Amino acid sequence: MLKVDNIYVNYGAIKALQNVSFEINTGEIVALIGANGAGKTTILNTISNIVPSVSGKITYEGKDITKTAPHDIVKVGISQVPEGRRVFAKMSVLENLEMGAYTRSDKAEIAADIEKIFQRFPRLNERKKQPAKTLSGGEQQMLAMGRALMSRPKLLLLDEPSMGLAPMLVEQIFQIIQEINKSGTTILLVEQNANMALSIAHRAYVLETGEVVMQGDAKELARSPEVRKAYLGE
Repeated sequence: MLKVDNIYVNYGAIKALQNVSFEINTGEIVALIGANGAGKTTILNTISNIVPSVSGKITYEGKDITKTAPHDIVKVGISQVPEGRRVFAKMSVLENLEMGAYTRSDKAEIAADIEKIFQRFPRLNERKKQPAKTLSGGEQQMLAMGRALMSRPKLLLLDEPSMGLAPMLVEQIFQIIQEINKSGTTILLVEQNANMALSIAHRAYVLETGEVVMQGDAKELARSPEVRKAYLGE
């Protein structure tokens, strides 16, 4: 579905990504794990073309999308849930969800999809008229995910969904990620909580200072002594 080929990204003189290559197959959950500053968020932002690459190529469903504008990336079927949620604070929950459907004009189906989001996240339904800034961190994460789903993505990019959440909520969010995947959405997951990420992913890539240093089946990586020592606190 998605192929990232020899991507290089610089922030001024700093080399953020070097020769990064990986792929995602339809229906998978693929995790990117690594320490803070390893380049995980940069990869998502480069796929969305919020951060352009210096060289390399990104192919989605056989088409080169390396230079595609960010709003057109959403139109081809890729949505991103940004780190730190980034909900529209002054807008209501419902308005945030409607913003997620900005690429669509099928009003009846948009309304039906909003109902589906409310079924998946009942807390959002209870708070649909409240400004997004009044929601808890967990509720804002649910809203950010719901908003991204409103564009009906085939590929969902999730950036640190567990950040700042209580352990009980983390489990709930990861359960929801699995449900979204089972209902047909492919997922690329960037996550600081490597244990949780590897427990739900099919495959994973390990990043160190902007380079892919390990890759493989998620369960096998979780058993690898190097990964356990570096990322699982053992």
